[in-house]
Amino acid sequence: MSPLVADILGVMGSVLFIGAFAYANKVEKIDKLLFNAVNLAGAILLLTSLSVHFNLAATILETAWAGIALVGLIKAIRDRRAGVDREGTKG
Repeated sequence: MSPLVADILGVMGSVLFIGAFAYANKVEKIDKLLFNAVNLAGAILLLTSLSVHFNLAATILETAWAGIALVGLIKAIRDRRAGVDREGTKG
């Protein structure tokens, strides 16, 4: 992958993180499925960028971020299938 493509993917990942953070601070009730999916996508894009522009600290951070987002995404999917609403109560 070229350095330019890696930079573009990294910027896209950063935009997703910023968007998810802004969303979480703007809405009253977070859609956990959306929030975690966007965070996971951002982490994957940044990790892809880091495969070209390696930085150990950033790689550790993004790997942890992706892991947390993946766990949250799985929980959100299970909750939706079980009929649990966005606040965590059966609806």
